[in-house]
Amino acid sequence: METPLKKDLRGRVTKDGIRIYEPSDFAGMKVAGTLAARILDDIGAHVFPGQATSEIDKIITQMVEDANATSATIGYKGYQHASCISVNHVVCHGIPGDKKLKDGDILNIDVTVIVDGWFGDTSRMFVAGKLPRKAERLIQITHDSLMKGIEMVKPGNTFGDIGHAIQSFVEAHRMSVVRDFCGHGLGQVFHAPPNVLHYGRPGTGAVLEEGMFFTIEPMVNLGRPETKTLADDWTAVTRDKSLSAQFEHSVGVTATGVEIFTLSPAGTFHPTYTS
Repeated sequence: METPLKKDLRGRVTKDGIRIYEPSDFAGMKVAGTLAARILDDIGAHVFPGQATSEIDKIITQMVEDANATSATIGYKGYQHASCISVNHVVCHGIPGDKKLKDGDILNIDVTVIVDGWFGDTSRMFVAGKLPRKAERLIQITHDSLMKGIEMVKPGNTFGDIGHAIQSFVEAHRMSVVRDFCGHGLGQVFHAPPNVLHYGRPGTGAVLEEGMFFTIEPMVNLGRPETKTLADDWTAVTRDKSLSAQFEHSVGVTATGVEIFTLSPAGTFHPTYTS
């Protein structure tokens, strides 16, 4: 899903094709990321049993418009919604529809907005009604694996370090990391190098440099890691129908570590506690 980098973009490009942005560019990414995160903060009140995912998407669309921002997904490769909503065994790219949420359903809502040319991309888990115990554990491990990956983001480390941190943590808890989808570079484009794998070996892959912007978005399954894409060419599901969860942050490499652009203003990135 990568798109070509435009020639008029600022900054240089590494030998691996990864754009290096300027220190002044962090502010634009923070504005875009914060808006995307605030939309997810506010949409939580609209997730409940009996609610249709199409209605959730309708509300998100209005939120983007009210913020004078642009949805990055409406019109992207023919997609016509302001969010992807992936319920239960849907891994990613779930299309909002008329099917209503049931008590105990878990869902990932993924939103990307454009503000002054900068892309803010984030997703998190939500729960309709009472959270089942096995789903609660899956959500917790997925959330924590993302944070383990983010801990590896600093100049001199590699993308393999990020992937290894996520994979080793998840597999230690007898769950599996999806390999068919990955994080990606972003900034003044939606998708760009690098591909940010959520598995790998330490010390492998491109070396992190100050000014790199990318997403980390592990998808974790209770069962096996294999997925399949449905006939709509968007919706990806677990082959064994096991539950799947995902969390996503957009980050930038700083001189000393990492800045998370998509922190929740309300502290509700995790669905069961504030932090």
